[in-house]
Amino acid sequence: MEHIVTVQDAVTAFEPWLEPTAAELDAIELEMPVITAEIALLDARIMTLDRPATELDTRRIRRTRRRVLAARRELSNQTAATVTVPGGAA
Repeated sequence: MEHIVTVQDAVTAFEPWLEPTAAELDAIELEMPVITAEIALLDARIMTLDRPATELDTRRIRRTRRRVLAARRELSNQTAATVTVPGGAA
């Protein structure tokens, strides 16, 4: 009889090399406004799941959707501004 064992790492590993790098943490910090705006939009949509959407709910969803789009626009503008083209071409 052969024993079947798993070969994958544990889910919660404690090795320091499995932690996020500084660059990954910086990327998360850069995307944080988008993440919080998307959470607010999700919360606004969840509130309308068990009842019909009122005019106030519709405005709240529309406002949070605009906030998500604005946050994504800001993020794309920030990342576009930091990208440099090699060779000095514009």
